[in-house]
Amino acid sequence: MTAPAQRRSFVVLLVLVAAVAAALAWWVASSRHRDAVAQTETAQLDEAQLTKALADAGIDGKERQALEGLVRQTLLDHPEILSDAAARLEAREASSRVAPLRGALETPFPGAVLGNPQGRVTLVEFTDFACTYCRGSVADVEALVAANPDLKVVVRELPIISAQSVPAARMGLAAAAQGKYPQFHKAMFSGERPSPESITAAAGKAGLDTTAATAFAAQPGTMKELQRNLDLARQLGVSGTPAWVAGDQLLSGAVGKERLQQAIDAARSGDKAQGA
Repeated sequence: MTAPAQRRSFVVLLVLVAAVAAALAWWVASSRHRDAVAQTETAQLDEAQLTKALADAGIDGKERQALEGLVRQTLLDHPEILSDAAARLEAREASSRVAPLRGALETPFPGAVLGNPQGRVTLVEFTDFACTYCRGSVADVEALVAANPDLKVVVRELPIISAQSVPAARMGLAAAAQGKYPQFHKAMFSGERPSPESITAAAGKAGLDTTAATAFAAQPGTMKELQRNLDLARQLGVSGTPAWVAGDQLLSGAVGKERLQQAIDAARSGDKAQGA
């Protein structure tokens, strides 16, 4: 291929990328209901930059029209391009939110840990004892702990679903203070939905000193910890449970142990690479 042909192919590729990026930006912006004026100003700026780049490359309006038609047809034939690109964009944005918070996220409330407390790879779980999907994820977490001896699961109570979520979360922190968080966690999720009766029953099943636990749960510090979790969730953009953080990945919902294992493996590899 001659140099002019190579240059022209490269320009065509740039146009295709620019067109796809512009389509994606519009799609994402529309889905998020961004301000219409801001969209118009951004579109005008992008159009001016693209027009200049094409003109500098010697591509006239007719050629541009043909290229844009090709891009349009490609997107119509392969609409998954947009959803795939949007997913990658969402992952990138999530990673940028996780990075500055990772240290705080991975530092647990003392004792609120499942798996290996000294584990080298960390999975953070935002959970609510009233959450049906969290209940369904208990077996996944247990399987992950069994399969990954180096896994530390930092549990962050996020009591947002029911009125009884808060007292259940408070008692969870009290159980952590007594070194019996895993037992309480399992007892709550294997019992009835949070209520004064189910919380008391789980505390007894976990072997807590209930008098001391009740006093600890009532301390202002427990509510401060829950507020801290709510603040972290807000900064991450987490609005429901379960939600997970592994390395720089943020996952929402009951994604299953296979997807969580992939995130754990990626986090482990990333940490090793940084430590090399």
